[in-house]
Amino acid sequence: MKKLLPIAVLAVAACVAMPASAQSGYTQTRHPIVLVHGLFGFDAIGPVDYWWGVPSALRSSGAKVYVTQQSAANASEVRGEQLLAELRRLQAAYGHQKFNLIGHSHGGHTIRYVAAVAPELVASATSVGSPHAGSPVADDIAAAVDGTGSTAVAAKLMDAFAGLVSALSGEAKPQNSEAAMRSLTTQGSAAFTQRFPAGKPSEPCGEGLAVVNNVRYYSIGGTGVVTNLLDPTDGLMAVGSLSFKGGANDGLVGRCSSHWGVVLRDNYPWNHLDEVNQAFGLRGLFTPDPVAFYRTHANRLKLAGL
Repeated sequence: MKKLLPIAVLAVAACVAMPASAQSGYTQTRHPIVLVHGLFGFDAIGPVDYWWGVPSALRSSGAKVYVTQQSAANASEVRGEQLLAELRRLQAAYGHQKFNLIGHSHGGHTIRYVAAVAPELVASATSVGSPHAGSPVADDIAAAVDGTGSTAVAAKLMDAFAGLVSALSGEAKPQNSEAAMRSLTTQGSAAFTQRFPAGKPSEPCGEGLAVVNNVRYYSIGGTGVVTNLLDPTDGLMAVGSLSFKGGANDGLVGRCSSHWGVVLRDNYPWNHLDEVNQAFGLRGLFTPDPVAFYRTHANRLKLAGL
C-alpha cells in the first residue's frame, strides 16, 4: 500500500494541474449536441469535416455529438424540415428526448425553424455567424442576377455545384440555390423572422429573450475578414466584405445581423469560415481557437442542465 501512495498522489496532482477544459466530462451535456452546416455546407467529404476538429474535440471529454446534413442550398424552411426529420430519426433510434442545436451561417435559420415548430425537441439553439437580419452579400447577388436577367442560369450553375457537394458527402438532397439566396436576403430573412420570431433582438443590434418555449437561445459572430494569407478562402471573404461598405462583418455576415437570443460575443476576430475552424484550422495569429469556443459552450450548456 505504501508503494502505491506516491502513484496515487501523482495521479491526483495531474488531475488538479490539468486544465478544466481538458478534464473528462467537461463537455458532457445532458442532451446531445447537433451541428448544422450552412450554405454550400456538408457533414464531411472524405477526411474533410465542415466543422474542422470540432466534433472530435467535443466527444473527447464526454459530449454526444451528431453532425447532420441538409441540402447544401435550399430555402430555410426546407432545410428546417430536413433537420426536423433527422432529429426525429435520432430520437426514434436512440431515445433522445431533446437536442442542443448549433447552426453555422444558414444553419442558424435552420435550427430556428425546428425550435419554433418542434420546441419539445430542442433544449438550446445556438447560432454561429448567422445572418438573422439578412446579408448585404445576398442582397447584392440578387440585385445583380435579377438586374441582368441571369437568375435562372446562375441558379442552375449553383444547383449543380450544390449537388456535387452533396454527392461527394454521400447525401442526395434536393437543391434550390435561388430559394437559398432569397432566404438570406434582408427581405427574405425579415419574412422568415416574422414567422419565427423566437429569440429576436428587442432592438437593432440588441439581444433577444434568453428562453422562449423552454428553448435557450444563444448567438456569436465574428468581425475578421482576411485573417490568414495562407488561407485561400480569405479572398472570397474579402470580396464579400465589400457589400458591407465599411460596416463590421465576417466577410458574409454583419456583426449586428448575427445577434439572436443571448449574444455571447459578436466580435470574435474570425471570418465566416474561421467560425467553424476552416480552412483546416488556418486563422489569424494570436486569435482565439474556435474549437476552444465550442468546448467552452458545451460546458456552458452542461452547467445549465442542458
